[in-house]
Amino acid sequence: MSLQTNNADAKGKVIGINGNMVSVQFEGTVTMNEVGYVKVEDTKLKGEIIRIRGNTAQMQIFEMTEGIKAGCDVEFTGEMLAVRLGPGLLGHVYDGLQNPLPELAEKAGYFLERGFYVEPLPTEKEWDFTPISKVGDTLYRGDYFGSVPEGPFTHKILVPFDMLGSYKVKSIVAAGKYKLDDTLCVVTDEKGNEKNLTMAFYWPVKRAVDCYAERLEPTETMVTKTRLIDTFFPVAKGGTYCIPGPFGAGKTVIQHTTSRNADVDIVIIAACGERAGEVVETITEFPELKDPRTGRSLMERTIIICNTSSMPVASREASVYTSVTLAEYYRQMGLNVLLLADSTSRWAQALREMSGRLEEIPGEEAFPAYLESYIAAFYERAGQVRLRDGSKGSVTIGGTVSPAGGNFEEPVTQATLKVVGAFHGLTRERSDARKYPAIDPIASWSKYNPVIRKDWVDFARTAFKRGTEVNQMMKVVGEEGTTTEDFVAYLKSEFLDAVYFQQNSFDEIDASCSVERQTYTFKKVLMIMASDFELSDKDDARAFFNQLRRTFGDWNYVEYKSDKFNSLEKEIDSIYSQKKGALTKAGEALIKDGE
Repeated sequence: MSLQTNNADAKGKVIGINGNMVSVQFEGTVTMNEVGYVKVEDTKLKGEIIRIRGNTAQMQIFEMTEGIKAGCDVEFTGEMLAVRLGPGLLGHVYDGLQNPLPELAEKAGYFLERGFYVEPLPTEKEWDFTPISKVGDTLYRGDYFGSVPEGPFTHKILVPFDMLGSYKVKSIVAAGKYKLDDTLCVVTDEKGNEKNLTMAFYWPVKRAVDCYAERLEPTETMVTKTRLIDTFFPVAKGGTYCIPGPFGAGKTVIQHTTSRNADVDIVIIAACGERAGEVVETITEFPELKDPRTGRSLMERTIIICNTSSMPVASREASVYTSVTLAEYYRQMGLNVLLLADSTSRWAQALREMSGRLEEIPGEEAFPAYLESYIAAFYERAGQVRLRDGSKGSVTIGGTVSPAGGNFEEPVTQATLKVVGAFHGLTRERSDARKYPAIDPIASWSKYNPVIRKDWVDFARTAFKRGTEVNQMMKVVGEEGTTTEDFVAYLKSEFLDAVYFQQNSFDEIDASCSVERQTYTFKKVLMIMASDFELSDKDDARAFFNQLRRTFGDWNYVEYKSDKFNSLEKEIDSIYSQKKGALTKAGEALIKDGE
């Protein structure tokens, strides 16, 4: 945003500094969440008012506060923290304040200067504008009056979200090339006042976009092509989910795989307080990744909001709200957006730090008492909506949580579990066993509809739980202390885990499993799980299931419905027949009913 201030009535001076929080004594009128700038010599440092008491305000500063001292002048803008919305966002890497980092590095060098802000959108670029509205049309906020091509999408040019009431189109330009700030349309309000519309406008990040006709229940599954997620713990378009897990359990890998394969139009990644090395990996890998939908770079439909753990903590909060505002903007065009926040624990830690500096009464583990409200408000901005033109758009939010020691009972995880629709809990045990994804099949859950019949899924889940119980029992009494029947139940659960729960994210075919293939494969797995076999002893059972597992593993790596696929399927059927496999009555009814 521009550094020009327009709240001339208010001015202040610094009277105290505590880390990245500054206390300001002001004259005039200021408001909560208003943006201000602290002047340090020739530099202006951006901040946001987070508390007002009398004529004293506390501001969180988004930059390093070195050099700020009592008596420094403070200017107020009269505006809330906002982002600029318009064409040119896709493919960019921004910081939490919407500064494009490549352009920032170009102008300021790789050691970024504080107080240096860059225009977020390309103002000099010309866009091929196509008018949609005509003179005399009535427009409301959030409606579109034209469009420009942006990457693989048609970017709709919207009426600013703060223009309440109805507007008549007085004039609109012809199709052609125009810059971002050129006037494209002139409208008049109900009182006859004119308003010029351009391609871009500002919107405060902490205010949810609500320019839609109806909010819908998320029922359509967002296919991720990860078998364990789609079949057992699905996520709906417009839904919410969280991925808690200890460090190194694979949270970031799951997010990268999901962003590549998910059935969505646009992916926004908010790297909120993560380690710099992890963020650098994301920034360098994404342009190289091939989008399976278009065959071009995945970065063409991706936006990255980057705030590492080495950046000031206040900017973590800004990155979370900036990313969800950009997601809501593209939802307003009828697109499906996936927002991946990594990690919300870092944001919560920033809230805890700021709460401590405000000397508020702490809650559990010193987190602020309002932590749950903040987390709920963030996830509630997800959702599927019907727009005024009848089209649908959605924002799906997936947040990772990094609980210390993988403890899911800590406040951030518990506050998140209260508001999300699916829980994909990663465990150290599964990640150490090199199982990907390391999602715990027993502890995890989802409130959304799976892509496969629910009774099939319930049967497999029950069989897996039984096998896990036998495994726990065997750790006490040993293999020799269990019956052959129990041992077979254990082997079946291990078979399900190995051939269906686990996937190879490095294999091009196995990493991306379509719904059609999941359904076909799961039916075959279910047939084995629901069958009885003629097995002489435990060694015979072990050898049989090991052979099945190896063949199934090879089957997962070949192209669906290819000659090799059909050949391996016949081999699986042959192994099944060798032990005179026969469906139980319950299994026969289950599969027959499914057909």
